[in-house]
Amino acid sequence: MAEVNEEEKQQVQQAAPVVEKKSNAGLWISLFNLFLIIMLTAAGFYLSQQLREQQDSQQKQVNADQVEVKKQFNGFQDQITAMQSQVATFGADITGKDTHFTKTLADFSDLHNERLDTTRSELERAILQVQRQLGKTRGDWLIADAEYLLSVANQRLHLVGDIATTREALEAADQRLRESGDAAVFKVREQISREVASLKTAKNPDVVGMFSQLQILKDEVKELSIFLPYDGKKPTQSDTVHEHPTADDHETHGILDALSGYVTIRHLDRPVKQILSREQAEFIKTQMTAKLEVIKLGLVQQNDALYKAAIEDADSWLTENFSINDEGKFFQSELEKLKAIPLRGEFPDISQSLKMLRDITRLKIEKDKSMLKFEAPTVKPTSAE
Repeated sequence: MAEVNEEEKQQVQQAAPVVEKKSNAGLWISLFNLFLIIMLTAAGFYLSQQLREQQDSQQKQVNADQVEVKKQFNGFQDQITAMQSQVATFGADITGKDTHFTKTLADFSDLHNERLDTTRSELERAILQVQRQLGKTRGDWLIADAEYLLSVANQRLHLVGDIATTREALEAADQRLRESGDAAVFKVREQISREVASLKTAKNPDVVGMFSQLQILKDEVKELSIFLPYDGKKPTQSDTVHEHPTADDHETHGILDALSGYVTIRHLDRPVKQILSREQAEFIKTQMTAKLEVIKLGLVQQNDALYKAAIEDADSWLTENFSINDEGKFFQSELEKLKAIPLRGEFPDISQSLKMLRDITRLKIEKDKSMLKFEAPTVKPTSAE
């Protein structure tokens, strides 16, 4: 045991310096470990700070998202409120349109029923008229024909002035009334006789003779002498003695006698303002012919105003542009004669017989209607109408 203890002491002694060397290495290791711990602590603190900042950033983002979500939610609520308001408005609009369509449909139904009633009434009247026409006798047709003839007589007399045709129409109407055998038209026939007698005193202008006279005047235009001088105008002989008050009458007459074989001297009562060409002279005569055609037009149309105005125009043109010699005086006198003839005379009134016959016809129609009103079946509206 003693040997063992010594050996242990020796080993301890031998190992002591070695332990001292190892303690220096351990110091460095301890320092390194301390550095590592410090670094790890700093890294942990940095990481914790980063984590905290990241958490704070995430918290802020979450808060911002919550605010945005809240805003969107509020916006959705506003939209839902607006949609609810629109739905309410749309419902009210639909209700109003439904009411309007219902009223329109009711009005259209009433209008349709009114038109149906009107059409039904027209059909009833047409049926009554057809029944009345079918029930007419030969006498009724003759009276209707006489009424038409009396209407034609009034038109021919007052619109055209045709007395002959008017008399024939009156006589034909009287013949129809006589053949009808109706005692109610006796007063009408008496009135027709008076009107026929009044036409015998009426005078109608001779339109054919007046037209022929205008045609003669148209042919006489070429014989008229234009007042103003122009190339190719034929000299006219004048029998009127003209005096020439000059200083030396004997000397003037001597000169005129010397030039008598070479120069034609004319004495005019109106001043000569210009010398016409041959075309202008022909135009003046053509204008007179055209004015006569206007007179013819007024005569044919029985237009008294146009007829007299055209005659006055032609007379003025004659006085202004033509010489009033024998041909001119004849032409002017014929125009005055034509102007004195009225185109429309004082025609008698022949409308009384037509009024009397229409009164009789109207009384018969009213009587027929009153009788057919009780006989005709009443058309009842169906349930569908």
